[in-house]
Parts: sequence; C-alpha cells; structure tokens
Amino acid sequence: MEQVAIRSWGNSQGIRIPKEILNRLGLKVSDILDIAVEKDTIIMKKSFVHRSFEDRLAEYDGKISVADFDWGEPAGREML
Repeated sequence: MEQVAIRSWGNSQGIRIPKEILNRLGLKVSDILDIAVEKDTIIMKKSFVHRSFEDRLAEYDGKISVADFDWGEPAGREML
C-alpha cells in the first residue's frame, strides 16, 4: 500500500496519484472519477464513460464471434 500526503491546491486540498497506479488503471489527465466515503474509507472509481457509436465502430475489426449457449435440458413445456 502506498501513502500520499494531502497538499494545498488553491483554496482546496488534494492528493497526487502515483503514475504507476494511473497507468495500471488506464487513467489520464482530465479523466473523471466517482468518489464516495464509506465509514473511514475514501473510494475512488473510474467513472463510466459512454462511448459513441463512431468510437465503437472505429475499434471494430470486422470479426463476428458467435457462441452457442447450453440452456440445459427442457424443464417444462418449452417449444423445441
């Protein structure tokens, strides 16, 4: 576990997140984090970022994966 110090930052206080942690989580400057307090613990999580259709399409490699799913044996009056 690493330790960080609380420092003055303008009229507020802040901490610096070590580069190793930022890299491990894929965080960069201006990313948004959700922050919560539970008992005596501060919890920070990567915020969900909705990607546009264009962003998703740009990552698409043209491959479609189809997988069969085993729902098990019929248990009632399912239609086969």
